Amino acid sequence: MASALALSLSLLSAACGPNRTVPPRPIWDGDAGVPVPLGCVPNLDGRIEATELMPAYDVGASFLLSPSGELRDVLTAGEVRPDGTLRWDLGTDYASDVAVRFSAQHVEGTWFASSFPSGQFAVSDDPSGALLGVYRLDTTGLYLLGFASRDMSPPEGQTLWVYETPIVVFQLPLVPGASWVTVSDVRNATVRGLPYAGRDTYETHVSGSAGELVLPDLSFTQAMRVSTHVTIEPSAGAAIQRRQSSWLFECFGEVARVIAPEGEASDDFTTAASMRRFGL
Repeated sequence: MASALALSLSLLSAACGPNRTVPPRPIWDGDAGVPVPLGCVPNLDGRIEATELMPAYDVGASFLLSPSGELRDVLTAGEVRPDGTLRWDLGTDYASDVAVRFSAQHVEGTWFASSFPSGQFAVSDDPSGALLGVYRLDTTGLYLLGFASRDMSPPEGQTLWVYETPIVVFQLPLVPGASWVTVSDVRNATVRGLPYAGRDTYETHVSGSAGELVLPDLSFTQAMRVSTHVTIEPSAGAAIQRRQSSWLFECFGEVARVIAPEGEASDDFTTAASMRRFGL
């Protein structure tokens, strides 16, 4: 009590002394200190809706990428823990990884916008950003409409690849055990300045249950694994078979992707030719 009284007296004497004024202070505004609500908060309801996959335009997300040509051991099937839950361990920290930031951009205003009238956003899987995938998102799914070079006249030649039938990348709502197939033709396309035509088949399956996904910098408790088998059949030349596994989490979208070497026969492959993981 004595110390409190002494402090009060000292403040009073300082305020009332000769030629002393108390500078005005702003009044605290409670609303100004309230954090802005997050645009999406995971509710862990065992499904991923369109609202939990919304692209963040011009806001980069950091991913760890494996260098080209480096093969890695991976267990895409995961492991079943004693309690029956799934766990995928992609947490190995590789010194050879590089960190790359990816972001979505609006299709409107690009040189290829007229070729994708329903296109909403474009994203590059290439660290250079030279090639873009063009997408549309609605309540029924995330659709791949085709590909385009970022620039109209790049040094390597223009790419413009439009699917006649949009590819269903993720059927929404995304739920364990779901599967679907999309077959689409490509006509009058241009790939690096050369003419191209062909047919692509995407066969996709979601793992039977969600599970924990471990990455180098963080873990996701209820991730869903999506396995995709792509068959590319050009009008001339041999068909190409590619398999990949992607892991998705509510509000974060795709947080990991591993691609098997060409010709892999199993969705549960154990060698990765390419690895991309959300991280720092």
